[in-house]
Amino acid sequence: MLVESPPNPRPGASAVPAQAPPPRRHAMRATGLLLALGLLVLVCLVSVAVGAKALPLADVWHGLFHSGGSGDDVLVREVRVPRTVLGLLVGAALGLAGAVMQALTRNPLAEPGLLGVNAGASAAVVSAISFFGVTSLTGYVWFAFAGAALVSAAVYLLGGSRSANPVRLALAGTAVTAALYGYVNAVQLLDSAALDRLRFWTVGSLASASPGTIGKVWPFIALGVLLTALIARPLNALEMGDDTARALGARLTRTRILAMLAVTLLCGAATAACGPIVFIGLMIPHLVRTITGPDLRWILPYSAVLAPVLLLGADVVGRVVARPSELQVGIVTALLGGPVFLHLVRRKRMVQL
Repeated sequence: MLVESPPNPRPGASAVPAQAPPPRRHAMRATGLLLALGLLVLVCLVSVAVGAKALPLADVWHGLFHSGGSGDDVLVREVRVPRTVLGLLVGAALGLAGAVMQALTRNPLAEPGLLGVNAGASAAVVSAISFFGVTSLTGYVWFAFAGAALVSAAVYLLGGSRSANPVRLALAGTAVTAALYGYVNAVQLLDSAALDRLRFWTVGSLASASPGTIGKVWPFIALGVLLTALIARPLNALEMGDDTARALGARLTRTRILAMLAVTLLCGAATAACGPIVFIGLMIPHLVRTITGPDLRWILPYSAVLAPVLLLGADVVGRVVARPSELQVGIVTALLGGPVFLHLVRRKRMVQL
């Protein structure tokens, strides 16, 4: 039996590299996700072991598994462990919210604050402190979350409700954000107590982590994670344009409502617990897209894993560089990530949605 051999290429012609078959691409993405999970576990261990106060590894191990009530044991179990858990939750929430926001607006430079979520939470907390006398973090978590939810609903209505599109939503969010931050600045200038209590919260910090705070925010983050998983497929269709999404059977209005609800739950809960941390939800999904491509079914899990890596890593750096005090994680993420993101934006080939 004769087998026809492929024709020889012309002299000087370069062979076109064959694309990897889909199963191989999926295997590579799955392997990369496993490596990212391993990196996350390593960063969590470092977050528990390293802090503003240097502790031997033996003392850290004793505090985790054989706590006897000493000062070092309390530091490890009641301060560093809740701080690490909160960093995991908040990082995953911000990464997922950024990925959904970029898909919703079809803008690779969008971030959760574009819908006014951070501004709504900040305005609610300022009001709670100045007008209702709320003084504890666990007291104004609910105000922050309610403010984020109300502002997200207002942005959706101002953006056109059922006729909303990415441009209208972005413009409405920008306008509402500017107005609310003007209100926040005015109240802080008139009320020194509000200014003193908010100055650390507004830059973003994990320093106030506690089991009580974690217990209040994790149900909302879990619900937001579930929503993002449910809308990943229709959001993929929405990225290709409204007409194409309709042709593929996607329900545009329902998808946009669920996407805004997911962003509100994720970013609202994260902002309520730690204050507005604006960089992670912007950079991580954009960076992940260079690894996974435009498929949200891969972007979402990668973002949920790598965003906590960046947040907890920045928190550890902030605890170490200014010993015995610390630098808030919101400042560290901006200092570390800002130049990196500028480099990504200035590259010749920027990732497009």
